Amino acid sequence: MPKHDSWFFKSLRFIQKWFVHTIVVPQAPFSDLNIKADKPLVYVMKTESASDFAALSEITAKYGLPDPYDPISINGRSISRVVCLQEAKPLFGKQQNDHEYLSNFSQLLEWHHQDSQLDIQLMPVSLYWGRTPGKEDDTMKAAVLERETPTWLRKCLMILFLGRHNFIQFSNAVSLRYMADQHGTDERIAHKLARVARVHFGRQRKVMTGPDLPKRQALFKQLLASEAIQNAISEEAQSKKISREQAKARAEEYLDEIAAAYSDSLVRISERMLTWLWNKLYKGINIKGAESIRQLHHDGHEIVYVPCHRSHMDYLLLSYILYYEGMVPPHIAAGINLNFWPAGPFFRKGGAFFIRRSFNGNKLYTSVFRAYLDQLFDKGYSVEYFTEGGRSRTGRLLNPKTGMLAMTVSSVLRGSKRPVTLVPVYLGYDHVMEVSTYHKELSGKKKQKESVWQVFGAIRKLGNFGQGYVNFGEPIQVQQHLNDIESNWRQQMAEDPNQKPKWLTPAVNTLATKVMRNINGAAAVSSVTLVSLILLSSEQKSLDKASLKRQLALYLTLLKAVPYSEFTSVPEGNEDTLLEQALELEKFTIEPDKYGDIVSLDDTQAREMTYYRNNIVHLFVLPALVANCILRHEHISREHILKHIEQLYPLMQAELFLNVPELTAHVDAIIEHFEAQGLIQLTESGYKHVEANMLSLNILARTLDEMLQRYGILFNLLEQQPEIERVDLERESLALAKHIGTLHGIAAPEFYDKKLYATLTLKLKDLGFIGQTEPNMQLSPLVSQFNHLLDPAVKQVLINSVQQSQTQELNN
Repeated sequence: MPKHDSWFFKSLRFIQKWFVHTIVVPQAPFSDLNIKADKPLVYVMKTESASDFAALSEITAKYGLPDPYDPISINGRSISRVVCLQEAKPLFGKQQNDHEYLSNFSQLLEWHHQDSQLDIQLMPVSLYWGRTPGKEDDTMKAAVLERETPTWLRKCLMILFLGRHNFIQFSNAVSLRYMADQHGTDERIAHKLARVARVHFGRQRKVMTGPDLPKRQALFKQLLASEAIQNAISEEAQSKKISREQAKARAEEYLDEIAAAYSDSLVRISERMLTWLWNKLYKGINIKGAESIRQLHHDGHEIVYVPCHRSHMDYLLLSYILYYEGMVPPHIAAGINLNFWPAGPFFRKGGAFFIRRSFNGNKLYTSVFRAYLDQLFDKGYSVEYFTEGGRSRTGRLLNPKTGMLAMTVSSVLRGSKRPVTLVPVYLGYDHVMEVSTYHKELSGKKKQKESVWQVFGAIRKLGNFGQGYVNFGEPIQVQQHLNDIESNWRQQMAEDPNQKPKWLTPAVNTLATKVMRNINGAAAVSSVTLVSLILLSSEQKSLDKASLKRQLALYLTLLKAVPYSEFTSVPEGNEDTLLEQALELEKFTIEPDKYGDIVSLDDTQAREMTYYRNNIVHLFVLPALVANCILRHEHISREHILKHIEQLYPLMQAELFLNVPELTAHVDAIIEHFEAQGLIQLTESGYKHVEANMLSLNILARTLDEMLQRYGILFNLLEQQPEIERVDLERESLALAKHIGTLHGIAAPEFYDKKLYATLTLKLKDLGFIGQTEPNMQLSPLVSQFNHLLDPAVKQVLINSVQQSQTQELNN
């Protein structure tokens, strides 16, 4: 390897400056990989390469890491800072294998044997020029651009054609001190280090490039020959009274309609387009938790991404982020409504496979789709689908559709070779392009069919959309979930592979709920969501800037002191920075005032901003309920606060997919934080609010107003009509909600959401308040305690309306 100041290196550096663009994975090596700046660092690479060294040198200078050309010196002795497992491949002849790497490893271990305080970090580094996956029928073109151990001529071609897509992957460093202490320092350990490194590089390449890609028609032929589809074809021919050839042709049509046609060339081209798009739309994309998902890929898990669904941008954003984080974009289950020209072919080549909204009763389609999904899992492709089924129109998570989850679980039951892991993903935006359209649909306007004209219309509206957020939530290992539900499921399925166990549907339902809870657990708080939450909870939906900043500061400290989940992200910066970021997006009205500018929401803005508030409202319902309990009672004990919360938590959990495992400890932490912040104080009679900070506590408490009103409607109707049927309770609740909403100017669309009242009544039935032959003796005291939490004006309207409804019912 030439010296870094030689004419060769200088020439190579100059040439690569024009032909190479390098992306670093992870993007923040020091924080993501826990590199210790005060400890020596040695790089391990698979193959010796002058161009790789030059690219690595440029990146290490940028990130403040040691230069690979600088030798590592310990106690006056020096060796190369880079250990390469293979010599450079010559243009002609065989690759040399002089095992120099073993002597380097042995020397490093010997230094640790001689110096018990020494701890050198051994960091694997991989370079990928283009990240093109292999093909199951590799051609001469693939050989010319072969990437594993290229000759210098092939490497020149790779730099020329793929240099703009160069990736450098840093991996977690290995402590040689630990290796020396645990395993010794002899030559045997040097060989072990080399073996582990080779395995690591092999796995890392598969994570970065993905499995080999089959030809589409070859895949069809393989699937059509499978036993499952052959049986389905026979059944289709018999039931529809058609020939077997006609049934087979129909199966092939289904495959052609469903299957993706992944193109790595399109992905590389799309990467440039999307980079331009994100830079035009957003000031930044914030990512949390990617490193742990990359490790799951490395460990051989079959990954199924299950993100929330807020915008058509979701498809593009998650694939883009995964690509930049060193993972292969997944195959995405997309609605058949998106298979229109030109988006359909584009999505298909980007990895989308299309699924009909419903295929109940079509056994052939079901069998074909199931076989295709099994094939994706077997070959190791990651998969993505939206458990909500469609985009959320309110900003809250929708109740999950369990069809794709059921197929995933069924695939596991049929004997998936690898651990299948669901990765919940929270996707958030400071601006969702479709929000205004959502509110029109919620007000009764018919949903427009997706078309090319909508694409052009969206492009025309591109502007400053603030920031985007991609948070990876707590993964769910499907096999482990099944173990928790039914410990001997493997034995049961081995005895009868075609059975549908009684526990399967409950297992899928609990899995779906867990996915939604973990998505909410990974919520990203932003300036827009926080300011929306505060203003919508304020009187007249307005606050002066000073009060707004105080409330922002309160919420920031609360989120950090009493975190909802370790996967939740809180924005950096103080209240001044966040308010400035929010106001830049021009979503709020600012009115100059000699006592301080007033930030407010008009009626149209208020309707739209409920969407962004609803993204994070679940993070604040427990603090808001604690605040409400203290404000509505002159003095209240900790025990009574907990009692109120325990009574309401099941409903809030069903509505917002809450997941607080240690509820009592969490509530105690909130109370302690409020006391530390001077919002409340403990007296001999219990907790009471501090008058000087009553405004801040009141704004927080009002976060729950609409939710408490919904529950008030349900409980008061139940008390007046204890034998009411669930369907009738839904209808009466919705009618009463519209009445109260009109009187009190409630604009939030979820307040009038029929599906939400269906969810709540179902939970009330599970809790024993509906459909019981005997009256529930807990209902009256619960209603009395609950009504005490309501705003007095709303409570009076509610009680009067319920009584009037009961009178009308008796008269009829």
